[in-house]
Amino acid sequence: MAPAQLLYAGIAHNTRVLCEHNASPSSKASSLLSVILPKLQHTAPEHKTLDVDPYFAHYHTLAPSAFPAGQASAGGLTFLVVSEKSLGQRIPFGFLASLEKRFFEDFDPASTDFASLPSFGCGSFNTVMGRLMNQMGETESGQRDALKTAQREIEGVREIMTENIERVLERGERIDLLVDQTDRLGTTARDFRVRSRGLKRRMWWKNVKLMVLLCVVVVFLIYLFVGFGCGLPAWGRCLGH
Repeated sequence: MAPAQLLYAGIAHNTRVLCEHNASPSSKASSLLSVILPKLQHTAPEHKTLDVDPYFAHYHTLAPSAFPAGQASAGGLTFLVVSEKSLGQRIPFGFLASLEKRFFEDFDPASTDFASLPSFGCGSFNTVMGRLMNQMGETESGQRDALKTAQREIEGVREIMTENIERVLERGERIDLLVDQTDRLGTTARDFRVRSRGLKRRMWWKNVKLMVLLCVVVVFLIYLFVGFGCGLPAWGRCLGH
């Protein structure tokens, strides 16, 4: 049985093919590129495998947000490879990682405006891509290299995921702290309301007592004033005695 192979590879900017290599013309794998490209978005980098029976189509899309402003045109690039299903995913994605690195060595994003290139504007890269496909798709050592490259990609993604999880956990700790502070603030507010109501009642009773005392004093003063006029303590002047 012949070894599983990488059948077709292509690099495109949005829907415009810049270069390609078809290692198996009889497979008609090259026709898949024109079908897949219009469906791809470049809002965020993406690695994905499509089941296009009897093959797998693996692609890696870039996004402008991943590049400096002067290199934003590289964000419209798509790297795609079609392979036999028996080859799995790790070797094709390892190939795509190596393909992207090698492509940018020849076409530096800092000095290349990919948006202005015509169809097959990077045709000089076809031969390089073919050699890389043969090396990584057909030979045992090449497949090992592809697996190592894929493993490095996985490790890189794992590190990014770990950092994101740590940030989420840290954010969770901050949220817990904020919740605790909010609970304490709520408890303090409730205590303040209770103390305020108690203070209000005490002030009300104090005012009542002051009013009663004031009334008693006024009545007593009136009593004294009238009493002195009527001849206290006998009240003789007022009683007619």
